[in-house]
Amino acid sequence: MTFNKKEIKKRIIYRSNYRGSKEMDFLMTSFTNKYIDSLNDNELVDLSNLLNLDDENLYSFNQGKKTSKEIPNNKVTNLFKLFELKK
Repeated sequence: MTFNKKEIKKRIIYRSNYRGSKEMDFLMTSFTNKYIDSLNDNELVDLSNLLNLDDENLYSFNQGKKTSKEIPNNKVTNLFKLFELKK
């Protein structure tokens, strides 16, 4: 199976835009837009995996709270954990 960077980026952008709640749409879209073009192939896969988590766990993780699911420690999750929305 070949890795189609353009296609995975399209899926990531779509998934970050349509989370289910406006707050998570905004958080994930802002995060994705900031970092997507600087990520390598493996990091794009990590971002895609992160987006597969439910909103409650993603938001808790971003806010430094306990999550009910194990979230891997990698560059993308570390960036997301430190990411803050600019008001």
